Amino acid sequence: MADESLHVLSTALGSGILFTYPEISTIAGVQGLVVYALASALPLLVFGFLGPIIRRKAPDGFVLTEWTRQRYGTATALYLSFFTLVTMFLYMVAELSALQQIVNSLTGLNGLPVVIVECAITTIYTSLGGFRVSFITDNIQGVMIVGFVVLGVITVGVKTHIDRSLIGPSHLLEPSLLGWQLIYILPVAILTNDFFLSGFWMRTFASKTDKDLRIGVSIASIIVLIILTLIGSSGLLAAWAGVWPGDPPQAGSIALFLLLRQLPAWVVGIVLIMAVSLSTSAFDSLQSAMVSTASNDLFRNRLGIWWIRAGVVLLIFPVVVVALRSPSILQIFLISDLVSASVVPVLCVGLSDIFYWWQGFEVVVGGLGGIMTIFIFGTIYFGSPLKGGKLILLENGLYAEDWSAFGAFVAAPVGGLMWGIGALLARLAFQYIRAKARHERFTAFDRPALEYGPPQVDDTVFIESPDARKSV
Repeated sequence: MADESLHVLSTALGSGILFTYPEISTIAGVQGLVVYALASALPLLVFGFLGPIIRRKAPDGFVLTEWTRQRYGTATALYLSFFTLVTMFLYMVAELSALQQIVNSLTGLNGLPVVIVECAITTIYTSLGGFRVSFITDNIQGVMIVGFVVLGVITVGVKTHIDRSLIGPSHLLEPSLLGWQLIYILPVAILTNDFFLSGFWMRTFASKTDKDLRIGVSIASIIVLIILTLIGSSGLLAAWAGVWPGDPPQAGSIALFLLLRQLPAWVVGIVLIMAVSLSTSAFDSLQSAMVSTASNDLFRNRLGIWWIRAGVVLLIFPVVVVALRSPSILQIFLISDLVSASVVPVLCVGLSDIFYWWQGFEVVVGGLGGIMTIFIFGTIYFGSPLKGGKLILLENGLYAEDWSAFGAFVAAPVGGLMWGIGALLARLAFQYIRAKARHERFTAFDRPALEYGPPQVDDTVFIESPDARKSV
């Protein structure tokens, strides 16, 4: 159970948290920080609830796309695999971008050499040992992360001087419009995006029993909540210590590093080690998950695993290039969040046997329609198709002082479901007309004769399939 907790913890945390959580503290104050931390930690519990359901429906699988293939068919599985791989690509970009910015901020040195070394080392040990090595390193890195966070927090608490006269004027203890908007935006964004992260699903399927899985994700969610709250609090401390926004004003995303500049060099060294541990832990999981997803979903384990790993190695080169040109870590996450908010709700309809007539056509049309709905909303809201297109990329950020970001995250899931229902009605109409024309029975609502996956009891031990072993 401790292993499951450390595995989930290492997957859930990356070096990007050193930018995004302090930033939200400087913008939306305590309210925004609490919402962000809860929205990041609580969705992990969903894997303890949905994981056993999907494992029973697809006992030989090890990623979400395997259930999707059995439930909706090959075309829908490939569609989901595409978005899954795109999401992992964006997360890899965000991870490397965060690492090079951290090294530059803390040491003043070029972060590119550190990025290259991390890519080389993680590629070597994940290639030699697959996902099992990632499990082992997760345990080591997870313990290191917790230890360094505790030590760093104690040091910052002792060494940082708070100017109480700055607390009131900062307005960071007061609720705000953005803070209330985030109560909806962040849970939708993070919960749906977690579905695209194969690392979570691989750890879900690798868990020995349902009980271990539930306990593991529960412990991990508590630890994640504590760590994210502590790290995010650095934004508040930076403001109240007078080091942020500074002169000239600095972005809230570097509030933690502005605070660290006031502390002894050995504290900076601790934070740098923690950042590298966070980044390495997240990046090796992303690499392993990408190899497994590509091998299983795209090639059905028919292509040699070393060819897949070679492809992922080649992909790292554009990842590094894009990372060096992407200063906004948050925007990278937001792009994938909007896509997942469009795609995942229509996909999850099929989890219930009540909706056995919901098919892959509705999932694909609904997901793409959700993205289109964001464009339609943006065009109407801004009165400009160009700005409507830019809303898909959230170029104004999450913290714009209007309702555009909120509207986008409403339009994505609601629009996706509406497009899915429209696709369902169109398919039913077509099948009905075709049945009448051919003088055949209308079978669209016939329940499938075979249910996928044998029934399992709660504490059944799930054995990894031979294909899964080859893919990792």
